[in-house]
Amino acid sequence: MPGLWAVASLQIFQQIEIFLNKTGEYSFILYISQNKDLIRLTNYFMLKRTTLVLFVITMLTVSSYKATAQYYFYNQDYYDNPIVFEIGGSIGAMNCLTDLGGKKGIGKRFIKDLNIGKTHLAGSIFFNAMFKNAIGLRVEGTFGNVSANDNVLAGITDIAKERYNRNLNFRSTIKEASLLAELHPLYMFIDWTARDDDPPKLSPYLLGGIGYFSFNPQTQLGNRWVDLQPLSTEGEGFTEYPDRKVYKLQQINFPVGIGAKYELSPLINLRAEFLYRILTTDYLDDVSKTYIDPALFSHYFTGTKLADALALNNRQLVQHTAPNGGGKRGSPNQNDAYFSFNLKVSLVLGREKIR
Repeated sequence: MPGLWAVASLQIFQQIEIFLNKTGEYSFILYISQNKDLIRLTNYFMLKRTTLVLFVITMLTVSSYKATAQYYFYNQDYYDNPIVFEIGGSIGAMNCLTDLGGKKGIGKRFIKDLNIGKTHLAGSIFFNAMFKNAIGLRVEGTFGNVSANDNVLAGITDIAKERYNRNLNFRSTIKEASLLAELHPLYMFIDWTARDDDPPKLSPYLLGGIGYFSFNPQTQLGNRWVDLQPLSTEGEGFTEYPDRKVYKLQQINFPVGIGAKYELSPLINLRAEFLYRILTTDYLDDVSKTYIDPALFSHYFTGTKLADALALNNRQLVQHTAPNGGGKRGSPNQNDAYFSFNLKVSLVLGREKIR
């Protein structure tokens, strides 16, 4: 009899498996009620083997809920996945901290030396993968502009008047691709599934990662905007200044920042975010070290390029440097930086509506 029981059990579950593969779990009960042979076979062994009944019920329960076992409920209308994705965009503002402009007194750090009036429009598009709302990995493309001008210091009578007298300015377009990690402490250190409270819809987070950006400092000369990097205004690439290498217009940066995410709905997220870029160059504005001897430009350039280099190397309103250069033009002690504040909206992918 045990052998017959095993054969019958196999037949039952083979039929179950075939039917599930064809039609899905949710039609199984209807199938059972309509299959008389399966009912007779099952009833016979239910009288002989109570364990078979328990086993069938267990298998049916596990199978029926197989689709939902990999989910937990986001709310009464949606399942949630451990990993969900977001695709979205942002709009915001971009500014920079360089050797140019600033405020009165000796140059300071960050907000104390920031010219708000030089803020420009910026935007981005991004794709994000979130694990249990705690850790995110984001790929983002950012576009914006930065600029600075010594003329913002007009009327200043302290030491900053020397920066006004320097009379330099620049602008640059910024294009950036970055890979960022997003860390949400409220979800990393609190297990909301073990609590009676609902998880928060508002979640502050930390950001950090690596980026690759392009820039191209330009300045205005008459009615023209002139690219500054090819002019070697501080002798970059000249044999007379072996420590001054030609700076690259595409470089790595290190974005760090903070933000807050708000879940507007199961499918829409909003973010407010501040992101600061740590740079490895002091030439975002083409200004870093000292003036050079202008006679050297004729050893390397001719024509319009020579004329532009001579005009743009030293634009002081009142000449305070020696004819052969050497005076302070910038400050190499601290690299330049740029930053942005953005408002983001994203579409959440991976949450399934409960049928």
